[in-house]
Amino acid sequence: MNGIIDIKDLCFRYSQENEKLDLSHIDLHVNEGEWLAIIGHNGSGKSTLAKAIDGLIEPEAGEIFIDGEKLTDKSLWNIRKKIGMVFQNPDNQFVGADVEGDVAFGLENQGIEREEMHARVKKALEVVDMQNFAKHEPVRLSGGQKQRVAIAGVLALRPKIVIFDESTSMLDPEGRLQIISLIRQMNQTEGFTVISITHDIDEASLADRVIVIDDGQIIDDSLPEKLFQKGEQLIDIGLDVPYPQRLKLELKKRGIQIPAEYMDEESMVNWLCRSILKN
Repeated sequence: MNGIIDIKDLCFRYSQENEKLDLSHIDLHVNEGEWLAIIGHNGSGKSTLAKAIDGLIEPEAGEIFIDGEKLTDKSLWNIRKKIGMVFQNPDNQFVGADVEGDVAFGLENQGIEREEMHARVKKALEVVDMQNFAKHEPVRLSGGQKQRVAIAGVLALRPKIVIFDESTSMLDPEGRLQIISLIRQMNQTEGFTVISITHDIDEASLADRVIVIDDGQIIDDSLPEKLFQKGEQLIDIGLDVPYPQRLKLELKKRGIQIPAEYMDEESMVNWLCRSILKN
């Protein structure tokens, strides 16, 4: 598949006074249309990697290619048009007096004609199911609604890549589920390449692929179903694992080994019931 992001031997440190690199010799290939989740404990380097991809920080060494174009000072503006970022706190992303004004803000900065702007704003609000809130003030929205408006503002710009940097971490469970569902829709229906920087293991488990960053290095790059079989190793570096995998670990301690292919609660319960009936 065509690579929309290619990173080669990327190194970065926030301060030259530090001997230790904050990102150490990162190599990463992301296919167009892929949903990649990046997980790691606080300070592991996952958000730093997202900033490097978006050109917000300058690497000490290595190369970044976005959609086949090398990221340089000269290409930065063109590449930025291809990447949208949704951040942790939706309140920090609002600039408009009402919802549609906020979604239109980035388009105004790009000099998009008014008729085209209205069409894009309308479409973006429909995608995030916020079309009935176009005239509402952002401050009166719930956390999940605010984050959906922030996502609409990114969608209206029509990037190829959308990066979600801990964008569900400040939401209540209902709001978090709404945003995770929307991320899946954007990837599967709208065709965006999605990168989720997340602590939410349930969110990561829905991605096509998961990489684990620890101490500025990629230490694992796997399919979710393969990665979460390594539950004990993930717990050792301060990460959680999905509930079904935690259950597997507890049952294993009690002498019950559930086969690897049973990943969700329903299939595990069915396997346990069949095993009990056989005995």
